Amino acid sequence: MTKFGYARVSTAGQSLEAQVEALREQGCTVIYEEKFTGTKADRPEFQALLAKLTAGDTLVVTKLDRFARSTVDGIQTVRALFEKGVKVHILNMGLVEDTPTGRLVFNIMSSFAEFERDMIVERTQEGKAIAKQRDDFREGRPNKFTKKQMDHALSLLAEGNSYTRVADMTGISKSTLIRAKRKASSQS
Repeated sequence: MTKFGYARVSTAGQSLEAQVEALREQGCTVIYEEKFTGTKADRPEFQALLAKLTAGDTLVVTKLDRFARSTVDGIQTVRALFEKGVKVHILNMGLVEDTPTGRLVFNIMSSFAEFERDMIVERTQEGKAIAKQRDDFREGRPNKFTKKQMDHALSLLAEGNSYTRVADMTGISKSTLIRAKRKASSQS
């Protein structure tokens, strides 16, 4: 009878630290960690964890949205775990009991979690659609350096300075300088 924890973040830049700490505080002796979007079915660490769980074990996750991709996915996963005799503890919800009431509460909370995710996506898409109407809209991350800074760096390269030297002088990376020079050459 082991307490297994599962911590997941959606992108490589996010930290698992807070989730892992919360799982440790709950007495999890084995914690599976994953940096993988929850919208993908193939989450290798989660699949490995599910295969490892046996009767009497407890699966602990910090939030419902770390656990399941959708309401249907969550319900199917919990049902399969209950059939194996595994308990499910979602920290922001409590212990999910294998009773009619426990399953009802889980289903309702899963629906709310999926609704919340869908609303975030919808608002993001609406905001992007509005932004695209602006003349100055440019998709992607904003440029780190101004046109003036890039022009200065390119002029330093034209004067015979090496990429490494210009990178040291301007703080613009060598790879960015190479891309900027290629772009400038193709526009000439």
